[in-house]
Amino acid sequence: MTITEDRFSGGTAPGVQPRRAQGTAPAFFSAWDVHAYYGESYIVQGVNFDVREGEILALLGRNGAGKTSTLRTIARMDNPTLTHGEIWLDHKPLHEMKSYQAARLGVGLVPEDRCIISGLTVEENLQLSQIAEPKGWSIERIYDHFPRLAERRAQDAVTMSGGEQQMLALARILARDIKLLLLDEPYEGLAPVIVQEIERILEGVKDLGITTIIVEQNAIAALHLADRAVILDMGEVVFDGAAQEVLDNAELRQEYLAI
Repeated sequence: MTITEDRFSGGTAPGVQPRRAQGTAPAFFSAWDVHAYYGESYIVQGVNFDVREGEILALLGRNGAGKTSTLRTIARMDNPTLTHGEIWLDHKPLHEMKSYQAARLGVGLVPEDRCIISGLTVEENLQLSQIAEPKGWSIERIYDHFPRLAERRAQDAVTMSGGEQQMLALARILARDIKLLLLDEPYEGLAPVIVQEIERILEGVKDLGITTIIVEQNAIAALHLADRAVILDMGEVVFDGAAQEVLDNAELRQEYLAI
């Protein structure tokens, strides 16, 4: 059975796996029965969810729930190791790819540690991301959307503030022609005023219709941005439904998000 023959739909209750909806149109992105390990540690335990094109999905859960591991598995990083399941993007099998192949297909991961390259200026970091095709936004377009980066284009990128480095990490991904944006803790460690600026930028990304999965401990902020939410607990999906449903359900938030 292929992933296109057996779709998963949202709207499940806590503790219930997503329902299988036969014969529906394929989602733009699908994770189907995904299992992944760090060594012998079983981290991602049968994760299933879909994302429609242009949708923003908040992937939520307590610390250690498997959120970052799920993002890294989607991006086809070496760790954790995918041992079972299928991951599809725009009808292409990510589960059969290495990370560089997934990146060429259009998967853009902004990791928690941002991975800014030391010794290069802001502009050189951006130029490096466009060495190979396919290219995305031009550098001038990036500067139009990220005026702080334009002001610091000649500055060593690692000497910028944490918020500015987060902007650069996001801009560097947009410099590529991406189909799926993966954001890992974009608000972590940032002052509230910088969080607001990052939120404004992400609202702009949303308006552009870029399909996005966001992992964020600031669940309320992520839910206000997202269309849908998936909650993980101990590496398993315990909720898949509308973001507003989580905002409206205090019992659900307390049980799985402690908020």
